[in-house]
Amino acid sequence: MKGVRILRVLADMSLSRQFLVTSLPVVVLVVVVIGTLVAREVKNGVVNRVGGVTGLYVESFVAPHAQTLLAADDLTDQDRHELGKLLDNTPLGERIVAFKVWRPDGRILYSRSPETVGRKFPIEDGLRTALEGSVQSKISPLDSDENEVEAGRWKQLIETYVPIRGNGTGKVIAVAEFYQQTDEVEHEARVAQRNSWGGVAGTVLAMYLSLFWLVHRGSRTIDRQREELRNKVTQLSGLVRQNEALHDCVRRAAFRSTTVNERQLRQISSDLHDGPGQDMSLALMQIESLLHDHVGARHVDSTAVTAPVASVAATTPTASATMESVRASLKSALADLRAICGGLRLPDIEPLTLAEVTNRAVRDYERKSGATVIQDIGIAQEQGPLPVKIALYRLLQESLSNGLRHAGGTGQRVEIRTENDNLIIRVTDTGCGFDPAVAALKGGQGLVGMRERAELLGGAFQVISSPRQGTVIHVSLPLNTPEMQDG
Repeated sequence: MKGVRILRVLADMSLSRQFLVTSLPVVVLVVVVIGTLVAREVKNGVVNRVGGVTGLYVESFVAPHAQTLLAADDLTDQDRHELGKLLDNTPLGERIVAFKVWRPDGRILYSRSPETVGRKFPIEDGLRTALEGSVQSKISPLDSDENEVEAGRWKQLIETYVPIRGNGTGKVIAVAEFYQQTDEVEHEARVAQRNSWGGVAGTVLAMYLSLFWLVHRGSRTIDRQREELRNKVTQLSGLVRQNEALHDCVRRAAFRSTTVNERQLRQISSDLHDGPGQDMSLALMQIESLLHDHVGARHVDSTAVTAPVASVAATTPTASATMESVRASLKSALADLRAICGGLRLPDIEPLTLAEVTNRAVRDYERKSGATVIQDIGIAQEQGPLPVKIALYRLLQESLSNGLRHAGGTGQRVEIRTENDNLIIRVTDTGCGFDPAVAALKGGQGLVGMRERAELLGGAFQVISSPRQGTVIHVSLPLNTPEMQDG
């Protein structure tokens, strides 16, 4: 939880402050690590330098007093006296706190601590390296057996082993061991560490401040752009909300218009039936009456016929044929008008379920066309909004009629089911099929009208067909939308 709070605090900071907080510990760690490494290298350098100086000293001053070891196993008293004088009242002697001369077998021949002279100790790495002819210098923790005297006075000393060679032979005849205090090394290491820390810190600080300045500028630019973006997003959000409100209004109006349009079509059907339809029926009845009287007048006495009938009776055969043609035209026009009225007027489908609306549309089509349609209704007694029922009836009416008109009505099938609160309508046939792209270029109104009717309710329309492969019309209509419920 604490880590999460820290991340939240960082997230609320500007980029420049985030850079400052996260990078500062890294910079401090780098400075400390570099300073420590430099101090270690300085210590090693000082120790090696001490070893080099001591080696020159041994070669110049100590070796001459150990040449008796070429022919003997021990130093003479004179050699020990001269070796002691080398460290008394000399600059090097002031820094050397202990001095030993080793025989190759690990026995101490000379020491400033008389109690260790003549004792034999195991040959360790430093002594072994010197016996092999190399100088070795290191800071010793004084934990070996031969350091028991020195360990009682110091915690650590610089320990240097230098080979003593025989004159003219180059053979290592003994090893000189010197101990010096580490004060000089520690002092130089601390100075070097401070200097390295100061140099590295100064360099890193300059780089750090430069980067911080760049990041700060970038952060200010980003903050400004972020504020501008936030303002634009706020404006766009307002526009989106307005568009959504307008879209809702349009959708509600579209759903209401579906019902209103059907009511208007029903009213138009009624007006055509009660107005021009009745007038055409009356005109047809009068024409048929005149023709009936004209035929009857041929079998009665001309003196007994009334004036209108006599006038008609006196007409020529050509006039009679003309009235027959007018009667046939009126009869055909009246039949077409009644068919138009029937097509405009929907049956009362509002109380029906979706399955019943489907069955009603298919039965009406079969009765008018004489074709047979297979039904696969995969829904129970589900109700739906009236706009969906109207769209379902009209889509089935139009798609089945198109299948009859263009494909002969062969293999027609209607499938209805619900899926994710959508009504899925699938109308198929096994007719000749067509190319939908070519049909769109020809500007046919049937497919366009079905697509518009589906999309008006927020649904989807798709037609799948190809020559000699039949046709599939797939429609999806939403069943549960606030617009429908409001409508």
